[in-house]
Amino acid sequence: MANANRGDSLLVAAIILGASVLGAGYLVSQATERAGEQIVAEIVAQLEIAAEPPAAPARNAARPRRGPDPEKRYEVDLEGSPALGPADAPVIVAEFSDFQCPFCARVWPTLQKIRSEYGDQVQIVFKHLPLSFHSKAPGAHAASIAAHKQGKFWEMHTKIFENQREMSEENYITWAGDIGLDVERFKKDSASAETKKRMNDDMKEASALGVTGTPGFFINGRFVSGAKPFSEFKIVIDEELKEKG
Repeated sequence: MANANRGDSLLVAAIILGASVLGAGYLVSQATERAGEQIVAEIVAQLEIAAEPPAAPARNAARPRRGPDPEKRYEVDLEGSPALGPADAPVIVAEFSDFQCPFCARVWPTLQKIRSEYGDQVQIVFKHLPLSFHSKAPGAHAASIAAHKQGKFWEMHTKIFENQREMSEENYITWAGDIGLDVERFKKDSASAETKKRMNDDMKEASALGVTGTPGFFINGRFVSGAKPFSEFKIVIDEELKEKG
């Protein structure tokens, strides 16, 4: 009888122990499953954050300004530059131009119209800015500077713009003869260090002013960018003439 009771006790103990082991295993399994789910959830959350598109910039966010500020007045060095019109004109239009730039050629008739409309009230001044990606521009600017030394800048300027697709060293020499220049002197001046310095000085000034493209204009120091129509130049010129009284 005692042995039977002892056997029953062992059986009950075994059952309790087994249940405990199973219970612990179940708890461990649940804990592991929950931990795994949490890890997966965290990974998914991180992936969702990474996949979110960047926030759109505010509509009114300020954009960096390119080029001179049109609300300011700038000082442009005009000494020695080719000019049309009197130096004491109440309005000075200084143009940074590139002979190979199609927009510079396009705006030339507009500048002629300004001279025609305003006469001696406006002086047009030319500044050299051959852009780096226009391989033929430096030679054309050198030719115009050489022509300027013989008092024929605007004649060469017009020849180049009217024949922009025919720009070449050979043609500059031909055009020099056409406009009545001493050709040998022209060739020497075109290749001189002084001519190169004149061009580089204008380019450095354009960079200092913040001009990166052509044509770029300063109307009494106020910046106007691009080949604008006559009507837009007229607005600024009329404002300047009104201010001058």
